[in-house]
Amino acid sequence: MDSGLRRARIGTAGTFALAGALCAVWTVRVPALKDKLGVSDGQLGLIVLAFGIGGIATMSLMGRLVARYGSRALLRITVTLSTIAVAAIGLSPNLGTAVAAGLAFGLVFGITDVAMNTQASILEQRYGRPLMAGMHAGWSLGAVTGGLLGALGARAGLDFTQSVVIASAVGLPVAFWLRGTYLPDTPATSRVVGRGDESPATAGTAETSSAKARIRLPLGVYVAGAIAFCAFMIEGAVADWSGLYLRDTLGSAEAIAALAYPLYEGAMAIGRLTGDRVTDRFGARAVLTASGVATAAGMALAVAANGTAAGLIGFFLVGVGVCLVVPVAFSVGGALGGNDTTHAGAAIARIGTMAYTGLLLGPVLIGFLADATTLRVGLGVTVALALAVAAGSRLLPRGRHLAGGVQNH
Repeated sequence: MDSGLRRARIGTAGTFALAGALCAVWTVRVPALKDKLGVSDGQLGLIVLAFGIGGIATMSLMGRLVARYGSRALLRITVTLSTIAVAAIGLSPNLGTAVAAGLAFGLVFGITDVAMNTQASILEQRYGRPLMAGMHAGWSLGAVTGGLLGALGARAGLDFTQSVVIASAVGLPVAFWLRGTYLPDTPATSRVVGRGDESPATAGTAETSSAKARIRLPLGVYVAGAIAFCAFMIEGAVADWSGLYLRDTLGSAEAIAALAYPLYEGAMAIGRLTGDRVTDRFGARAVLTASGVATAAGMALAVAANGTAAGLIGFFLVGVGVCLVVPVAFSVGGALGGNDTTHAGAAIARIGTMAYTGLLLGPVLIGFLADATTLRVGLGVTVALALAVAAGSRLLPRGRHLAGGVQNH
């Protein structure tokens, strides 16, 4: 196998891991950020909201940005900037600057997210088989690592600023190393993944023309985006509400309730490490159908639970069920978008925008429903969302969506 291809695969997985760790290390220290700034829960939510708005804003532009600059050039800049932006949140002296730093983090992180998924899609087409779940496993492992480091920092008495600045300092050398691992988008990539009938000059002209034209995406890309939207609503619900549900509804001790999210992320990591082989064997459509049904069953167990053990088992099973939905949706969307970087990047950007909208709306929707009824009822909505994933998958093509890639053995 070509050493450059192997290096790119390691580098892309490392980018996912670094991104997951950066998000986790500040997320788990949010209570410390609240104490530092002396703000209310609602004011604290403005920082998270600013991050989400920044991410969605740049994702909506990513089709054109990837077409114009390429995912490799973007990642070389934004991975480093994302690492620095985390420290900027920690160094913010008041709410206003923290909101601005959260927005800046979201802006650069949105570019990073789409560009790293585009690199993963390029790799999939080079290999001719699914790799996306393994890349997202990198995210999950990074999130678990970052979360544990944040928790250790809290135990050691580090405040929010110290925790995130240390994480940024550790992440910067990694970000600089990753800059040299990414695959070029054009002309080499476009030729390898199915445009071998074009000369480099012709391919470059096509890229320039595509960058200027409006990119038309097939319906399947929007179906994949809707599936990712539902999955991210479920993921956001578990991340934001599982601990509170266990503590306030099931009467769990706070230390035990805090285990729900790590258990869920651990299940996600385990499932994603084996997910590419499963997808290659059974096909994306079958995997998404099974994932939707399994997620619905796990969430049904969690919301019907009368005790801590059943609740924790339910959230663990949700992680097992939902872990492949987003990576498979990105993989299918990238393949349906076309066999060149411009269209694949546009497809992934569209799916990313839809998915992150779900991540923002899910916790808010459940919060409103919990206020109007109970948190158990609010979380019950995710059962319907999981079944929607299973139903929507039936609209995608049958069989393998990746085949015939160049494999240098």
